[in-house]
Amino acid sequence: MTMNLFSQFASPSLLGIPLILIAFLVPWFLFPTPCNRWTTNRLVTIQTWFVKTFTKQIFLPLNFPGHKWALILTSLMIFLLGMNLLGLLPYTFTPTTQLSLNLGLAIPLWLATVAIGFRNQLTASLGHFLPEGTPTLLIPILIIIETISLFIRPMALGVRLTANLTAGHLLIQLISTATMALLFSNPIVSSLTFATLLLLTMLEIAVAMIQAYVFVLLLSLYLQENT
Repeated sequence: MTMNLFSQFASPSLLGIPLILIAFLVPWFLFPTPCNRWTTNRLVTIQTWFVKTFTKQIFLPLNFPGHKWALILTSLMIFLLGMNLLGLLPYTFTPTTQLSLNLGLAIPLWLATVAIGFRNQLTASLGHFLPEGTPTLLIPILIIIETISLFIRPMALGVRLTANLTAGHLLIQLISTATMALLFSNPIVSSLTFATLLLLTMLEIAVAMIQAYVFVLLLSLYLQENT
């Protein structure tokens, strides 16, 4: 039973093709390239509205040097959002339930923000390790704590995204299994569990969108500290 529950997070193959490759490519296929024509279709209009709203929401608190990250963070948001929502469809695979992928995204981007901070404002970046007015006895302990909190940030980014999506998928599979098991023995209870499954699916859609936004938002906050 345990292996059946967690087997959904193993990368499956279809006709010899790993589905993780398809999951990587689908988000980009769903977002067409904007054109220069006066009249566009609804999909391009929605895409343009989303990109403008997202960039305004994320980069408004940042100063001008941080706006250089607009393209990469917007692309990351589209990528995570597409993969999170894609994983809720039947017979699909969610790459963002893999800790290796999430850490592979979180660690380089976090390291880039830290490197920018040390390159552009070395004194201010080092000042984060020791706030002004700290008692002398607390200086070594506080430096250790701040160093640990700095290096734990990418772990928190990756683990948060993985844990939320994994927990949601496990709940969906458990409730759907219970619905099928009770379908013939107790139809009334099965219908109630099916209604719960629909509500949970709607909640998971919201979680998939929120977690993608939170991932990018935290990266923008780290960027704000270092620019």
